Amino acid sequence: MWTQALYAALLATSICSVAAAPSPAELANRKAGLRLIKTSPKSAGKWVSEEEKITKYKSKGIGFVDITDITDNQVLSALSAESDEGSFSAQAVTYPTAVSRQTQVNALLPSVSTTNPQSWLTTLTNYYNRYYRSTYGTQAGTWLYNTVVSVASANPAITVTKFTHSFNQPSIIAKIPGNSTNLVIVSAHYDSTGGSSSARGPGADDNGSGVVVILEALRVLANNRFKGKDTLEFHFYGGEEGGLLGSQAVFSNYKSTGKTVLAVVNQDMAGYSPSGKISIYTDYVDSALTAYTRVVATAYTGATTSDVCGYGCSDHASARSNGFPAAYVCDEPISTSSPYIHSPNDALSTIQWPTVLRHAKFTVAFLVEASYL
Repeated sequence: MWTQALYAALLATSICSVAAAPSPAELANRKAGLRLIKTSPKSAGKWVSEEEKITKYKSKGIGFVDITDITDNQVLSALSAESDEGSFSAQAVTYPTAVSRQTQVNALLPSVSTTNPQSWLTTLTNYYNRYYRSTYGTQAGTWLYNTVVSVASANPAITVTKFTHSFNQPSIIAKIPGNSTNLVIVSAHYDSTGGSSSARGPGADDNGSGVVVILEALRVLANNRFKGKDTLEFHFYGGEEGGLLGSQAVFSNYKSTGKTVLAVVNQDMAGYSPSGKISIYTDYVDSALTAYTRVVATAYTGATTSDVCGYGCSDHASARSNGFPAAYVCDEPISTSSPYIHSPNDALSTIQWPTVLRHAKFTVAFLVEASYL
């Protein structure tokens, strides 16, 4: 963690500083429709086109964060921190070292299945692509919103809202109210790319699989009218492939409105696992939450694997940079992960349904356990 002195200095800077007027070069870049991206903590940023984001970075496995619209100096400083430097923390959370809700969890796990996920993922992959600036991406957002509403309707206490962005594809948030307003969040992005803005991009593993996993967890908890101490949220982000755009906007809002977030567990790719084990990544995350996430995963799904995924690799980075504890759960270490992502070949036929089932059971277990933090 950063020192209290540095945290205070950053906070003072964030509150007191007045944003400098944009330079002529920046104004010209913005007028040309270019976006400013960071590809590493030390990167000062590079102006690129929307198409270059995909063809020169995303399709080549280079992670990045679009910082064009980020004006919070605290967040920008966090995005310039190395993985092992940690990030400022808006809330200090102590996590259990063992699971404690086995009776509740084990009563719910038999309800988890892949029947609905197979249907949902078929629909998602049938869109030509879900690129966040395309009409297909917008249509997918409308279908997903309506599907989340339908699933949530089993419990009238659940609310579903659209979080709108400057681009047409919304993020979607379902909320199961608890006895407190403290938030425990599971998340996945639903946009996709096939290597360019116009390419076929079924996005089965990346990240239709993560979407149907948390949607299945929502279905199980809704049908059972589950309510814990903490409020549970299910986030479906737009614009991840464009530089974590949807999640950055959501967590910027949560930071500015003073929400208390106890945990964010992001799942990006949950449907292809030769190892047969959940993989928990360890860079650009909260180490304490990551350890707790592994405790829950091990208790309910068995042994896990580990890896690192690099800068700006998925939406947990947005939670972290805004001061919220975040963890990242994936289906496989990178060296043995799906070779098809970010291409037209990331198809439904490549999905391994036991992997989806394992992740869905983990998600239900984590939500029940963490709802009593």
